[in-house]
Amino acid sequence: MGLLIILIFLAVGIGFLIFFIVKSIAIPKRADQIVDLLKRGKTQTAVKAAKAILARDPKNPDAHYFLGKAYLTENKEDLAFEEFKNLSLSGTMGEFIPEESFRKDLAGLFVKNKQLEEALKEYILLIKLRPDQAEYYYWAGKLFTERNRPDMAQNYLRKAAELAPRDAKIHYELGVMLYKSKNAVEAKDALERSLKLKGDNAQAYYYLGKLQKDSKDYTGAIGTLEKAARDPQFRLRAMLERGTCYMALNAVEKAIPDLERAVKAITEEGLQESLYARYFLALCYEKTHSMAEAIEQWDKIHSLRANFKDVDAKLVQYQDLKNDDMMKDFLSAGNQEFMEMCRQMVSTTLLLQVKTTKNIPDGVEFIAIENNSEKWRNARKQPRLMRIYRSPEMLDDGKIRSILDDAKSQNIGRAMIMTSTGFTRSALNYAESRSVELYNKDKLQGLLKQSFTRTAGR
Repeated sequence: MGLLIILIFLAVGIGFLIFFIVKSIAIPKRADQIVDLLKRGKTQTAVKAAKAILARDPKNPDAHYFLGKAYLTENKEDLAFEEFKNLSLSGTMGEFIPEESFRKDLAGLFVKNKQLEEALKEYILLIKLRPDQAEYYYWAGKLFTERNRPDMAQNYLRKAAELAPRDAKIHYELGVMLYKSKNAVEAKDALERSLKLKGDNAQAYYYLGKLQKDSKDYTGAIGTLEKAARDPQFRLRAMLERGTCYMALNAVEKAIPDLERAVKAITEEGLQESLYARYFLALCYEKTHSMAEAIEQWDKIHSLRANFKDVDAKLVQYQDLKNDDMMKDFLSAGNQEFMEMCRQMVSTTLLLQVKTTKNIPDGVEFIAIENNSEKWRNARKQPRLMRIYRSPEMLDDGKIRSILDDAKSQNIGRAMIMTSTGFTRSALNYAESRSVELYNKDKLQGLLKQSFTRTAGR
């Protein structure tokens, strides 16, 4: 029995001895031996080996470095970042640490952790180590751009492009930096080079389209921005820019589909571009007399940012539409229906007989005379030149001068202008001593109500 116990203890002891021998063989005692483990993909063993070394020698820089590399291999970037950052702060480089590889990894981790100032310092050091590497100049330039230092960014990005003339991302970054610095000619050249090397860069198409738009090449910009819109991340901004290109070309009907696409692409309502997409869409709806749709967009903007541009004033301007069907119809009717509504109003409320009609931008033009009556039976009927507008803008003195000039050329002595908005101060002053009658929004609403009442009573 005693012999059996002795044998058992002996076997256990031998087992422990074998375990520790195997463990000492399996886990390297020197940091440089961990390299082989990493090459063979044995990252967990490498972590254990590095920790074992650090347990004996907590300040061992090589062990800290290889522990960080092992963590990087396992995608534990937060742990790797701590190891590399502390190693950098210690100011001690180990015997087996490849400085370029270490600083490159650390710079990338600084970027991922939004510590851009520290990342820039590392890339400057890397440039000193390897002045022939375009990537380091590229990142330095990119980070100087983030710091709003276009002068320094330009120097580094130009050097990167010189060292790697066929790298599309370098030409793109240089193009964007030059665009933001308002160097349009060189920016366009850099972006076009980037797209020749890599033709699926939506961001490059976006900035190139912006440059074309800025130079008033609206047709070119429309085509370029369509390519940018293929990327969901750029769809909102690209469609917004396309829509405003069509607006600049006075093609409001074509602008609406693009701006509607922009609004559908909104993922974050409070962003500036989201508000502008809705704002410009509302302006286009207003110009095409789709007032319910315009008000819907203004309401949405107002709920997000009450003081955005003139949205509050627009809602005040059209607040009575919700309760005034006649004015709503006046502003929203198609051209033919609008013409008939105006003709009916003129004949029933002003008792004028319309002789000629003509569509004009944002309105209609009539030449009208007094209706037959006993009062006017033996008098010469004086014609009037009338223009009725449903423009969203206040009418200025240019509109007054225009109608008076046209009336004079047609030998018509009296003129009349009606508008669904109002008149500027200069327009009112100019009209004071001239033979033109002005009807603002309130007067127009009164005529429309009279017209509706009289027509309904027949």
